[in-house]
Parts: sequence; structure tokens; C-alpha cells
Amino acid sequence: MPRAVELRLDVADRVQHLAGQHYVVRLTAEDGYTAQRSYSVASAPGNPLVELFVERLDDGEVSTFLADVVEPGDRLEVRGPIGGWFVWDGERPALLVGGGTGVVPLVAMLRTARELGRGDLLRAAVSTRTLAELPYADELLEAGALVGTTREPHGVRPAGRLTAADLVPLWEPGQTAYVCGSAGFAEAASQLLVELGIPATDVRVERFGASG
Repeated sequence: MPRAVELRLDVADRVQHLAGQHYVVRLTAEDGYTAQRSYSVASAPGNPLVELFVERLDDGEVSTFLADVVEPGDRLEVRGPIGGWFVWDGERPALLVGGGTGVVPLVAMLRTARELGRGDLLRAAVSTRTLAELPYADELLEAGALVGTTREPHGVRPAGRLTAADLVPLWEPGQTAYVCGSAGFAEAASQLLVELGIPATDVRVERFGASG
């Protein structure tokens, strides 16, 4: 994906994370000014390194530093893992629905399932403007994720948003649904799932957006 980096961190004495959790990266300038941002973990818990996916935003105080300045061997201040609601335990069937960079924690879930030999528990549908802009596109396709592109056709599927017709074949009773993406995507996707008959209590939503 253009304008993005994957950071792999060796976190000393780290607590093993759960798929879906995130870390906070904090930067401190020489004058004492600080800025921090949260980044979902993409790696499976069994990976010795913590992998974070960082989309470079032109006005992003933290993302531009992480994408343009950080080099191998640099030390970063991080805090985590954080989060207890939007996590997959590796045991229950789940439907994963992600938009844009919101696929990152879902990739951690897919990697965890592969690590456990339980890929049968997860089904995924993701939305992106173009395939080139989708983080971990090859890995998602290899895992069997349905990929919807809104600005170009993908395979036999015309350009367009994810629809109920896309999600119905992926749903089965007993699943927990995990939805991650921008506020607009998360609202639309979670509403679509509820309209399909998935109980609202079984839909877990993680929203992200630009920081003020």
C-alpha cells in the first residue's frame, strides 16, 4: 500500500497481546511537546515481534515521523497492549468486516487463526477504494476474504460498497461480528449486519478517524 509502513517492534518484557488489541506510540520533542497515536497490532500473539501498520498522513504528527524518520534500531516509547472488547479469543466463530486500514486488527485475527490451525472459524469481507490501497491485500485474498472495491471492479464484482448480498453467504448462527473502519463505514456496516438478523449484542465495532 502506498504511503504506509509496517513497523516490527521488539518490546522488552511485553505482555502477549490478543488479536484486536492496539498499542499507543508516544513521541516527545526536545522542548517537551508530546504527541501520541494508537495503532492496531497486525501480528499474531505468537509472533516475537509486535507489528504495527502505519498509514502516512500528510498532516499526521506521529505517522510522518514513523514513516519518514524512524530507522531500524531506533527506540520508541510504546504502551500496550490495550483493549478488551474488540478482541477475538481464538475459539469462537466470527465474521470480520473491515474498511480501509480498519482491516489491520482483522489481519491479526486471521493470522491467529492460522497459527492455531482454526482458519475455519473466521470469514471476512473487506472494503477498499482500490486493491492497491488495501493493506495486506495478498494475505487477505489468500485467506479467502471477500474484497469489495468502491472505485474499480474486482474480478466479476463491479465497483461498489459491500452489500447485504455480499455478507449473507458469510454469515452463520453463533458468529460474533467484528467491524472496523472509519466512523461512516463502521456505522453503515454494523447497521447492515443488524438488518441481516445478527443481534446487536453480537456486533463489536472499532471506529477510527483523524485525531484533533
